[in-house]
Amino acid sequence: MTSSDALSVRPLSLMDRSQWGDLWAAYLAFYQTSRPKTIFDTLFERLMGNDPQDFNCLVAERGGKLVGLTHFLFHRHGWRVENVCYLQDLYADPSVRGQGVGRKLISAVYEAADAAKAPSVYWMTQDSNAEARKLYDRIGTLTPFIKYERGT
Repeated sequence: MTSSDALSVRPLSLMDRSQWGDLWAAYLAFYQTSRPKTIFDTLFERLMGNDPQDFNCLVAERGGKLVGLTHFLFHRHGWRVENVCYLQDLYADPSVRGQGVGRKLISAVYEAADAAKAPSVYWMTQDSNAEARKLYDRIGTLTPFIKYERGT
C-alpha cells in the first residue's frame, strides 16, 4: 500500500460537500430511508458551523476519495456533570468494509470525546445489523436498553 492509499481520518471540510452527500445518501439507503435536499443542506451547514451543541463530522479518506463518515455530538446528561457523546451515524463504503474504516472512525470519536472530557460515547444500531455489530461487540459494551420513540 502506498502512502496515497493510506487511510486517514479528518474533520469534514467545505470541499467535501459532494462526496459527503453521496456517503450520507448511501448510509440512509442502507437503513431504507431518504431525506429531502433541505435536510442535506441544513445538516451540512450545521456540520460546518461552530455551535458546540451541534453535530460534528469526521470523514475517512483514502487516495483523495471519502470512504466513510461519522456524525456525533456532545450533549448534557441528567446523571452526569460532564457532557456525553452520541455517535449518531457511522458509515463505510461497501468497497472498504472489513478494512478498519469503521474502527478508525469510532476511535477518532473516542479521541474527540476524551479531548472534550466526555466520559461516555454511545450509539445505536439495528439488531439485524450483524456485520457492524461484530465490530461494536469488540470495541464497545452492549447495553440492555431498548429504544422507544413517539408513535405517529
